[in-house]
Amino acid sequence: MDSRYLRAFVAVADQGGISAAAQALGYAQSSLSAQLKRLEANLGVAVLVRAGTGAVLTEAGERLLPHAREALELEERMRRAARGDRPRLRIGAQESLAHVWMPDVLAALEYGAAGSRAGADVELTVANRSTLEQSFGAGELDLVFQYDNGVRALGPHAVVGHDRTLLVAAPSHPLARQELVTPEQMLAYDFLVAEPGCTSEMLVDRFGRDLLAGAQLALVQGSLSALLRLTGHGHGVSLLPELAVTRELGEGELVELRLAERIRPVSIVAQWRPRPGPAEEALRALLELARRADPLPEVTRTARSARAS
Repeated sequence: MDSRYLRAFVAVADQGGISAAAQALGYAQSSLSAQLKRLEANLGVAVLVRAGTGAVLTEAGERLLPHAREALELEERMRRAARGDRPRLRIGAQESLAHVWMPDVLAALEYGAAGSRAGADVELTVANRSTLEQSFGAGELDLVFQYDNGVRALGPHAVVGHDRTLLVAAPSHPLARQELVTPEQMLAYDFLVAEPGCTSEMLVDRFGRDLLAGAQLALVQGSLSALLRLTGHGHGVSLLPELAVTRELGEGELVELRLAERIRPVSIVAQWRPRPGPAEEALRALLELARRADPLPEVTRTARSARAS
């Protein structure tokens, strides 16, 4: 089957319409429509239903989609193998992990810390949890690193480390002058989260509900960088992993508030595709490098021993 037909079909599924898919691929809309008709003729079933300016997949189209993605990925692997290119490893990470930790892990891989045979052309996608999960489910990512939100991952996955959970504020914030901060003292101040489902909100849900009971949550429509800037300007306090604020703490833009009640560390979880193909050696090497870069190795060892007992 002509891979152009499959590529056109996948583009429509991703873009939600023929016009948008044609624009994304750089085709004329009539050319893309013709390719889709040939695909349906070859299969003997309709895979799309045109609806106004959009298009939705039929049941047959839904069944075809994962296989179409897999076929296109296999074609890309064959091209790279024939050219003698290094395997491609597509990685996703939450912005809070990509802030400091992920670049260090990728640099170690590139400089051969895991061995010369573990090289790969790495493509890094930085996004929020929902986008990463959608891309991983669609087969567009081989490996994803996220903070654990308490929902058990499906398929191959592992805890590669743990990170401290910190409550941070601007150095000028009134709470920064307190020897110990109690939940009652935080009620007078806004508690900032970046967006629904972001790491800061997840940490509140998992670890901070008792600590922050009654606190006013303020939603910041923006990225982690926007959240850090607003917190640094004294607009509120934020609950974040230490890796997300390492630079800001080091440069004095933020300070850690000393809490009367300790907050548990949060685990860093890696999830990967079961059959990554030629990139498997690089994937395994990257997992090992991630484990070596564990911010709290003693916590991880204790947690691993507890699970084994």
